[in-house]
Amino acid sequence: MADQAREAWITGIGIVSCLGEGPDAHWKALQEARPAADDQTQAPYLIHPVDGLDYDKQIPKKGDQRQMEPWQRIGTYAAGLALESAGVKGNTSILSRMDMIVAAGGGERDQAVDSAIMTGMPKAPEPEAFLNERLTSDLRPTLFLAQLSNLLAGNISIVHGVTGSSRTFMGEESSGVNALRIALARIQAGQSDIGLVGGSYNADRPDLLMLYEFAGHALKAPFAPVWERKDRSGFALGSMGAFLIIEAREHAQARGAVPIARLTATLADNARRQNPGAIKDSLERMWATLPAPLLPDRHVIISGATGAAPATAEERDFLSNHRDVAVRATGTYLGHGVEPQFLMNVALAAVAVNRGELFPPCDTTGVERPFSGSIAQAIVTGVGHWRGEGLALVEAVS
Repeated sequence: MADQAREAWITGIGIVSCLGEGPDAHWKALQEARPAADDQTQAPYLIHPVDGLDYDKQIPKKGDQRQMEPWQRIGTYAAGLALESAGVKGNTSILSRMDMIVAAGGGERDQAVDSAIMTGMPKAPEPEAFLNERLTSDLRPTLFLAQLSNLLAGNISIVHGVTGSSRTFMGEESSGVNALRIALARIQAGQSDIGLVGGSYNADRPDLLMLYEFAGHALKAPFAPVWERKDRSGFALGSMGAFLIIEAREHAQARGAVPIARLTATLADNARRQNPGAIKDSLERMWATLPAPLLPDRHVIISGATGAAPATAEERDFLSNHRDVAVRATGTYLGHGVEPQFLMNVALAAVAVNRGELFPPCDTTGVERPFSGSIAQAIVTGVGHWRGEGLALVEAVS
């Protein structure tokens, strides 16, 4: 019978965002506490784009790069960084049995085709026939394949040789929470020894900005930190890739891997949000079921708050019940990456507990306060802008 309490270590981290590439670059940028967002590319909307990645370093074949959409290139690149970080890149004996779980959204649209169809339909004598003709003639068959969410996992398999089991989850922020939850559960249950889990997002997409603007969630200039958007709610979309190597302790020790942190728990919920307080209650229930005791003055909260109403206001109410715990909202710096946001924050939590310190606050409302102690635990929150809640407990390995 499998040992249900197997310990899971984070042995590899691959992250890219507007803050740079890799844990060290992210930590340096967070320490500087100077958030910035692009207010020109998609004006008047704010985004946090990824700039300057040399994709050749992780995706050496130009043909592979060309057939990927930007979000797939970002994710495949981050996955390669995670494999390198864990010391398993190119190790076929491990990669051939490495499980992979990806959180992904839909593919990117062909904006030129969309624009031509929307312009031509009102003028067409038979709009429905016009639409059918344009869809069959203007869209390449490969375009439909490029929009499949599970092609990120496919590209990672092709480029990096990860060929164990593969799963792709959809469902906005909840997909990232559940991807990590399932990866951890498989390790703990003895169903997996090592897994690659992560996701990616491209914020520089007018089609998504349009959709989020319809819902009143797209943040417009001027920029404000997450907790300071009470009268102007919304999120600045952030391009990012975040992948983790989750590994059973015994497996890691057998190959001489050094742990970055321990992933003790990942909890998920899907509160019915018809009534005020549902999100707060959901977070409190999960908090109460965290499996490890929280060490006084040595645990912090890494918040995935989006800035969107009313979800962020309810998370703030939850945090008010834990005023003794230092809080940091990474969305102020990274923007909101939807599917990989939770995974990115778990990665940053692992870096924080590994270093034993927390980055400075960036907030004038009082939610975030200075903290100079040594930390050993980080609780990561993930509250979907529309649905879904999650918590993760990340701990230092002594």
